[in-house]
Amino acid sequence: MISEIQIRVLPHQAANEQSLKRYLATYKGIDERTINAVRVLRKSIDARQRTIFINLTVRVFINEQPPADEFVSREYGNVENCRKVIVVGAGPAGLFAALKLIELRLRPIVVERGKDVRTRKLDIAAISREHKVNPESNYCFGEGGAGAYSDGKLYTRSKKRGNIEGILNVFCQHGASTSILSDAHPHIGTDKLPRVIENMRKRIMECGGEVHFETRMEKILTSGGKVCGILTDKGEILADAVILATGHSARDVYRSLHADNIAIEAKGIAVGVRLEHPSELIDCIQYHNPKGRGNYLPAAEYSYTTQVEGRGVYSFCMCPGGVVIPSATAENQLLVNGMSPSSRGGRWSNSGMVVQINSDDLSNPGLKIDCEGSVTAPPDSPLRVMAFQESLERLCWLMGNRRQTAPAQRMADFVKGKLSYDLPKSSYAPGLLSTPMHFWMPKFISDRLRKGFEIFGRSSHGFLTNEAAIIGVETRTSAPIRILRDNDTLQHIETEGLFPCGEGAGYAGGIVSAAVDGERCAEAVSEYYNRIK
Repeated sequence: MISEIQIRVLPHQAANEQSLKRYLATYKGIDERTINAVRVLRKSIDARQRTIFINLTVRVFINEQPPADEFVSREYGNVENCRKVIVVGAGPAGLFAALKLIELRLRPIVVERGKDVRTRKLDIAAISREHKVNPESNYCFGEGGAGAYSDGKLYTRSKKRGNIEGILNVFCQHGASTSILSDAHPHIGTDKLPRVIENMRKRIMECGGEVHFETRMEKILTSGGKVCGILTDKGEILADAVILATGHSARDVYRSLHADNIAIEAKGIAVGVRLEHPSELIDCIQYHNPKGRGNYLPAAEYSYTTQVEGRGVYSFCMCPGGVVIPSATAENQLLVNGMSPSSRGGRWSNSGMVVQINSDDLSNPGLKIDCEGSVTAPPDSPLRVMAFQESLERLCWLMGNRRQTAPAQRMADFVKGKLSYDLPKSSYAPGLLSTPMHFWMPKFISDRLRKGFEIFGRSSHGFLTNEAAIIGVETRTSAPIRILRDNDTLQHIETEGLFPCGEGAGYAGGIVSAAVDGERCAEAVSEYYNRIK
């Protein structure tokens, strides 16, 4: 007999399969020896009260043997002689688009400006050790995209059409832990995700697709309003369809599209700081226990959101037991992000703490940035939000002594408007520099952050503390541009055969939603090719 049961248990009872068998045997009134396996289908932590519970949906195999695989595999055939589709970008949108194209009997030609996921680690390490940024290979550019080395979180609130469970199964098929199928907030981990990405690339190539690294797209080629290929720094690649999945940091692509009169528009973003606490403190706060998480609970997560003067202030990309990382994609800019290993066992926990900015907010004098090398754009330009982003990153770089040394301030000092004379220890490898961030950050952002921190501190005692540091700046929460496309065909509104895709096109936010959009764009290309046979 196979049964699906919803149960609510204490952390030690959910610790492993054997303890679950013992609980279920008592719960069902059966012999524990008849339970051959327990598969967890859904898992979430209820930490609202002092007693912590684990909510589980489990599949129990009583006198039955479980299947060998816990995930559903997909079939990928050989497409070497099939019709070509260019995929620009090997992040989650591009990789999942390529795999879906193979399922649809189309041949993906993947073009990636950065390096393969293993080689780019050397360039990432050089940012921390030597303060050198390779503009083509960094935390944002390279195989796997921005998510490969900035956490690998798979949780999404997206309500868009798409098979999220199917996306998770594809990750499992290529080496991810099957725990992502059940966890409420699934997470592969920065240390394990590269192997999964490599397996996806190998699959694409084994099936007859192509993957070209260190190949930068410079222009989309069109004829008569239709796509006919792309121009790269290595030459032309021709095809009747292009899936454009370049990620949210490919500013040269946005400028190229604008120069070629390919319709784009400015899009709102969120901007702020990385907030870093000792992980033990977050555990104590979130689990309501001065002893922390104990032996059976994971590093605690949090999520905060409020409204301050008509704009959202909220936590973003929370990394329990993680580290803060330098995420610049060019020299003379400084910005940060966060990531966690699969164990989430680090000494610190961090999250982005950001303020909502709408595209029409840039006329507000509180957002004015006047510093050496500021980037400007006309108030009606679709590049205006991107220009603001660039200027804030430039200002942060100047405040960090023109290196990747990040400006920082103790959290309570920031709220009180005081300079921090020293800083707490931090996971940020290039180092921190104490600066009055309340003074030099745009008031539109700093004032709302300060009020938001006060609100969060009142709801969670101990959260607003000088044991925590804010580290500047967090700017790449989403793309500052939307590449306009038709809602039904997913093609660019003016350019036939061009399929703007994923986070960089303004239609996704995170690994899973980008992957879903990649699959949708692949399906749209297949429908397009069927129409133009």
